[in-house]
Amino acid sequence: MSDTVAGLIQLGLLLAALAAVYQPLGDHLARVFSTEKHWKLEKGLYRLFRVNPDAEQRWPTYAAGVLGFSFVSVVLLYLLQRLQPLLPWNLGRGSVDPGVAFNTAVSFVTNTNWQSYVPETTMGHFVQMAGLTVQNFLSAAVGLAVAIAVTRGFVRAKTDRLGNFWVDLTRGTVRVLLPMAFVFALVLVALGVVQSLKAGIDVTSPDGSHRTIALAPAASQEAIKELGTNGGGIFNANSAHPFENPTAWSNLVQLFLILVIPVSLTRAFGTLVGHRRQGYVLLSVMGVLWAASLTLIWFSEARASNPAALAAGASMEGKEQRFGTGLTSIFADTTTGTSTGAVNGAHDSLSGLGGGGPLLNMLYGEISPGGVGTGLYGILVLAIIAMFLAGLMVGRTPEYLGKKLGKREVTCAAVAMLAMPTVVLLGSGIALLLPGTAGALGNSGAHGLSEVLYGYASTGNNNGSAFGGLTATSDWFQSSFGVAMAFGRFVPILAVLCLAGSLAAQRKVPETAGTLPTTGPLFATLLTGTVVLVAALTFIPALALGPIAEALA
Repeated sequence: MSDTVAGLIQLGLLLAALAAVYQPLGDHLARVFSTEKHWKLEKGLYRLFRVNPDAEQRWPTYAAGVLGFSFVSVVLLYLLQRLQPLLPWNLGRGSVDPGVAFNTAVSFVTNTNWQSYVPETTMGHFVQMAGLTVQNFLSAAVGLAVAIAVTRGFVRAKTDRLGNFWVDLTRGTVRVLLPMAFVFALVLVALGVVQSLKAGIDVTSPDGSHRTIALAPAASQEAIKELGTNGGGIFNANSAHPFENPTAWSNLVQLFLILVIPVSLTRAFGTLVGHRRQGYVLLSVMGVLWAASLTLIWFSEARASNPAALAAGASMEGKEQRFGTGLTSIFADTTTGTSTGAVNGAHDSLSGLGGGGPLLNMLYGEISPGGVGTGLYGILVLAIIAMFLAGLMVGRTPEYLGKKLGKREVTCAAVAMLAMPTVVLLGSGIALLLPGTAGALGNSGAHGLSEVLYGYASTGNNNGSAFGGLTATSDWFQSSFGVAMAFGRFVPILAVLCLAGSLAAQRKVPETAGTLPTTGPLFATLLTGTVVLVAALTFIPALALGPIAEALA
């Protein structure tokens, strides 16, 4: 079976599986966050942490909950790493270096999972399970909670309440992420993914030397790593490692887990706002961007014309033989179209335009379809910008879903939209000016610039993948990437929660003959064009010096 045929079969199975669960999971998500009933387990947690689940919050209080919870999470995860020698299952591994511990703590709490260390030689099983895996659940639940709060801003009228952050966080974890991750961890074990508490197994190499192959509780980590669009690998090679992703079937399951919640959230959004076609329009825009990027990556990799590819008969350097060009292209597109960052091949080894595809996905703001929660509120921000531009063209106050978009709403949307480009362009520019940066690059010229640009795009978008040629262990990269992750995560969250509070305080305005319909192809085209236009105006100069120049060389 040819590589192309195998890739098309897996692509078809993936789309069929997503279509099958779209309605039931989307409706389940809507019920989870709209019902007034609390489970007994949830009530016990509320009593333990002294939370009144029936008290709703204004947007500043909701935002304070997000920030306070995230800050405490960073501190606890940092301490776990620093105190590793005192913890069980440390496997004899020492305290994590302060810079690495800080970067990792911020990384996992912000749902980035950027890793500047070798997991199988740095982290013991306890830190992996009690620290990193727990944050995979909680950081995803935070993004889900924020998306639901923003949705309530469109649904509610003449109120200053957006719900309760602690209730949304608990429900997202207990009712959505935990049960799904448990089931799919068993599925991955059945497909050959390793699940072991041993440090490793001793083997004798063909040359007679003795080596130890690391083991880990990988299946349980893998399930939530993909489901929560986190991406951090329990092995350094991530989803290219045969213990994490052994076969094409496990690869298919992982792709499904990455996409299933972000895709189904569009159905939940349509259900909650009372007009499901609104969700379908958002999904169509996400799908078009995802498909266009996949076409670019796959075509570029299949027809790579560099000397190494021509000599070998295919562009297979940096790719796993069991996946090939097709499955690697699908995974690269999916993991950067969401905020996942997991990889089943080396993105640094992609061709000029092939590597530009994943980079472009992140520069769009990762909305195709985006991460758990972040994709939904990210594309809603761009929908507001699109409606504002349409209002300017026709000379009337823009509206979206029955809410007027005035100065306050557009300002909040603009701040949320501009946070990521600020991080990416400022960070990349400063890094390239520093005298020590050249030594951290695996390549010079256009590809070297792409490595730096990709690093800040990945951290600023809370993605976590990287061009492996960049050595990011210096104090500058550890600290600046940490700041980029925090800024790229929390500034948009604060802006969209402020936006949600402003929308919820408004009354609903009825549609008139002058209202632009937002359920048809005209609005979908307008929104798609806005996404592409914003990214082009912001990043074309940087892309021209990096992947575009490399492709034309």
